[in-house]
Amino acid sequence: MRWQAVGTRMVSLLAALGVVLGGWSLASAQIGTQAGVVVDAQGVLQKTVFSDPGGQLLRERVAAAKASLKPELAYFSKLRKISLNRLEDAIRQRQIVPTDEMRYLAGLLRVQYVFYYPDSKDIVIAGPAEGWVTNPAGRVVGITSGRPVIQLQDLVVALRAFPPEGRGTQLIGCSIDPTTEGLAAMQRFLRSIGSRATPGQTQYIVGGLRTSLGLQTVSINGVSPKTHFAQVLVEADYRMKLIGIGLEKPPVKLVSFVDRASPSQVARNALQRWFFMPDYNCVRASKDGLAMELVGDGVKLVGEDEMVTSGGQRKAASRSSRASQAFVASFTKKYSELADRSPVYAELRNLIDLAVVAAFIQQEDYYGRSGWKMEVLGDEQAFSVETYTAPTQVASAATARGKGNRLMTPSGGGVDIRAAEALEEPNLLPDENGRVATLRKEVKLDLAKGQWWWD
Repeated sequence: MRWQAVGTRMVSLLAALGVVLGGWSLASAQIGTQAGVVVDAQGVLQKTVFSDPGGQLLRERVAAAKASLKPELAYFSKLRKISLNRLEDAIRQRQIVPTDEMRYLAGLLRVQYVFYYPDSKDIVIAGPAEGWVTNPAGRVVGITSGRPVIQLQDLVVALRAFPPEGRGTQLIGCSIDPTTEGLAAMQRFLRSIGSRATPGQTQYIVGGLRTSLGLQTVSINGVSPKTHFAQVLVEADYRMKLIGIGLEKPPVKLVSFVDRASPSQVARNALQRWFFMPDYNCVRASKDGLAMELVGDGVKLVGEDEMVTSGGQRKAASRSSRASQAFVASFTKKYSELADRSPVYAELRNLIDLAVVAAFIQQEDYYGRSGWKMEVLGDEQAFSVETYTAPTQVASAATARGKGNRLMTPSGGGVDIRAAEALEEPNLLPDENGRVATLRKEVKLDLAKGQWWWD
C-alpha cells in the first residue's frame, strides 16, 4: 500500500485501490454479513455480500456435514498423515474424479510436517485436521475451528511450481497497482481542487478520486491466475490494505496506519508499499533430510517507501515512515490472532506453507528417490485446477475520514513468496534434539490397499 499526502483545507480522504475478494466479514467471523466478489467476463472484480443472520444457515450446514461425513473424518485429529503418491494413485483409480475427501485432503487444516520413507517410497505431509463444511460465503472450513481447510487444488498448484523435472519457481506473488496514467490523472484532479476544497465537497472528491484512478491492475506471478491459489493471494493483499487505511475493522486490537500517521509529517509525494512475505526462518529439518517441520506463523508484513512523480512514476524514497514501520510490525505480531479470526490470512499462511513444502520436496529430490513423476496431478490436461476467471483489474474505492487538513491517498501492495529462500542454510533451523527425526520414525505406514490418509 502506498500513500501520497497533499495539503488542502479539508477532511482527510483515503482512497483504496481495489475491492475485497470472497471471504468472511472481519467483524462477524462465521455469523452475519460476509463479503465476497464475482468476477465478470472481463476479469473485473465486483464486491458482493452474503448474509446469514444469527448464523442459522451455517448451523444447518454444520449439522448436515456431521451427518454425512465418515465418523473417522468428522472428529479433530492432532496429526493426520497424507501420502501424496498414494493420494495420486487413489485419484487415478477413480478415473481422475476425486471425492470431497480427496478435494479437501481429509480435512487437513495446516501442513506442519513433511516426511519421506525410503523403504515404502512414501512422501507424507502431516498436520491437524477435522471435518469440514462450506460456509455461506463459499469457504470450506473446519466444522469446529472455523479455520480454512487446505484444498487439493492449492497443493497441486504449489507442487507444479516445484515439479519433478525442471527448476523451481523463483517468485510466487501478486500485486494490485494503479496505472501510471491513473496516478497522473489523480494528481491532476488533486491539483484542480487546490485550496478551494471544503468539507462539503467530500463526496465530490471521493467520486473524483475513484474516477481519476480508474481500474487498477492485478498482476500474478509464478502461478496461473486462473487458480484458487491466485485468488487467495489477491484477497489477502487487499484485505490487508483495507485494515491499513481504516476501511475494515480488524477482528483483533490493531492500530491502522492512518491512525498512526500524522498527515503533516507525510511528504507531498510520499508513497508507502506494504507486502506479505514468508518468515523465512520457518523450517526445521532433520540431519538426514528425511523430515522437516514448519514452525511459527510463517508470514510477515513488510514495507518500503517510495515517491511518486507528477507524471505518475514511482521511485525509491530517501527515508522511511515510522507510522508504516509500526503498522507492519504490529500486523506481523498479530498475524496468528488475525488468522484465527479472519480465514483469508489463515489461507495465505497455508499457501506459503505449501510453497515451502513443495520447494523442500524438490530440493531433497523426493520425486527422484521415490520415483514419483506426478503424472496426473502435474498435468493440467489430466487434472485441471485452472478453473477460475483470472482477476485482471479491480475498481478503485474511496472513503472520507476526518484527520487534520491534508489529503492522503494510498496505492499498491502485494504478496512476495520466494519459497526456496526458507531452505537456504542461514535460514534453516537445526533439529538439535532429533525430535523431528524421531517423530518421522514413530509414524506407522501399515496401510490398507487404496488407503492414502491415516491418524
